[in-house]
Amino acid sequence: MAIIEYEGMKINVDDEGYLVNYEDWNEKVACALAEKEGIIKTCPLTKERMDILKFMRTYYKENKAFPVFRMVCLKVHQPKECTFTEFPDPLKAWKVAGLPKPIPEMYSYLTSA
Repeated sequence: MAIIEYEGMKINVDDEGYLVNYEDWNEKVACALAEKEGIIKTCPLTKERMDILKFMRTYYKENKAFPVFRMVCLKVHQPKECTFTEFPDPLKAWKVAGLPKPIPEMYSYLTSA
């Protein structure tokens, strides 16, 4: 297990950078994870990105699955390619959303999304 230090917080992540405890996630944690993944250089994340991340978290909590990327944009009222614009790499979006490491089947879906 590794620890990311960010603005006085200590964030527990696994060796691949996935948040260890789902409940530890908040906007500052998202910023720390996004910076670590090279998505942004400074915080805060844009409203568009936060809306996507929050929707992904809600969807995962209810379904224990990754939402279809095209559905995400519709649900967060953004242009249909919003996920690819805001998060070109779906695995990084998943990680920044503080979701657990995907199972192999989901990993295959995410890398082909």
